[in-house]
Amino acid sequence: MSKIVNESMEYAREALHAESTSDMLKNNTRKNGETKREQEPAALMKLKTYLLALRPWSLSGSLMPTLLGTAIAHRSGSTYDFNILIFLLTIFCVVTVHCAGNVVNTYFDFVKGIDNRKSDDRTLVDHILSKDEVVSLGALLYLAGCVGFVFLAILSPAKMEHLALVYFGGLSSSFLYTGGIGFKYIALGDVLILIIFGPLSVLFAFMGQTGHVDWSTIYYAIPLAMNTEAILHSNNTRDAENDKKAGIVTVAILIGRTASHVLYALLLFTPYSVFVVLAVKYSVWFLLPLVTLPQAFQIEKQFRNETTMQGVPRQTARLNFFFGILYVVALCCARTLPVTSLRK
Repeated sequence: MSKIVNESMEYAREALHAESTSDMLKNNTRKNGETKREQEPAALMKLKTYLLALRPWSLSGSLMPTLLGTAIAHRSGSTYDFNILIFLLTIFCVVTVHCAGNVVNTYFDFVKGIDNRKSDDRTLVDHILSKDEVVSLGALLYLAGCVGFVFLAILSPAKMEHLALVYFGGLSSSFLYTGGIGFKYIALGDVLILIIFGPLSVLFAFMGQTGHVDWSTIYYAIPLAMNTEAILHSNNTRDAENDKKAGIVTVAILIGRTASHVLYALLLFTPYSVFVVLAVKYSVWFLLPLVTLPQAFQIEKQFRNETTMQGVPRQTARLNFFFGILYVVALCCARTLPVTSLRK
């Protein structure tokens, strides 16, 4: 009897040990699963942080000129086969350089004490990313853009030296906007933006497809360049007080609030006047961008009011996207184009 009792107790101890071991394994598995689930959102949040640091809302400024240059190439008198890979590589190169320029801007604005708690860009102010992370991100974007350019130069019919001159001119300008010379800080940033996100980007896309330079593309770039410059000018006008305290000089600071409003209105509405003239002289399709005119009036009204000024740059960028898309569609559909050398 005692032997049976001893065996029963031993069996019970083994069962309890096995059960506790099983519970421990289950708990460990559950903890590992919870840890993994916690890590995944953290990684996604980090990725989202990097994406926001690129200021994706501003990318219409580089995308629209690229589309415009490609559309002009499509309508040109040149005989060439449209290459989708060249088109995608062109977009990749332009967008990566634009994003890198945004990251460089974030870094130098923070280092120079321009960004603060009231700034629109809070990436470094709120320690969302460290300075080293921002520098690494910028370098990686410039590297990616250069790799993309190598493939573009191989595929494009354009001479490499011509393509490289335009591309690296845009790349160096994106850095010098706030880095090095810092054109933004000496009231030359507006001029630089008018050139980069206008004639330069349009010419780069056109040349990548056709293989040659046509300076008449500059005329087509002007309306879009003015609309894009309106984004920067509204941003500088909004931040004029902080920029002045930081000791930098922008056009908005030099000319004052009233003249800044006049300049913004000119940048915003002059392209619409150009399109009306083009519609009368060449094709009714050029009236298509005027669909965005009511939105432009609403944004201009918000620009006049300092209490609603905060969101004007992003709204102007959104307007620029739709404005650019409609401009490209009009250019593709118009039977007659303004510049003789680009008529089919």
